[in-house]
Amino acid sequence: QVQLVESGGGLAQPGGSLRLSCAASGFTFSNYGMAWARQVPGKELEWVSGIRSDGTDTYYTDSVKGRFTISRDNAKNTVYLQMKSLKPEDTALYLCAKSIFLRATREVYEYSHWGQGTQVTVSA
Repeated sequence: QVQLVESGGGLAQPGGSLRLSCAASGFTFSNYGMAWARQVPGKELEWVSGIRSDGTDTYYTDSVKGRFTISRDNAKNTVYLQMKSLKPEDTALYLCAKSIFLRATREVYEYSHWGQGTQVTVSA
């Protein structure tokens, strides 16, 4: 069965860095777009970044452009989110999601599976 397992979250100071990983299994990873979204209690889900199946196309939400980098290693069935210059407003539960397409979109209904998430807290 499809599994997405996030890791790498934790507590970081403002200005610090974290690298999130999402290990995928149970499907042909290289055939699907992947994305990271984040959830804060009481707020809507926010799409953070997405990457095409072959890594040739990516997107970022405006608030993270220049600070976050998404990448994937199809040999390791893993997608990453490198986060730098972290801000308190980046605090959230970060979720990894598998697209139903080659591309990564920003529509919840176009994602078939989600991980449990990894908590990122940015605080001094």
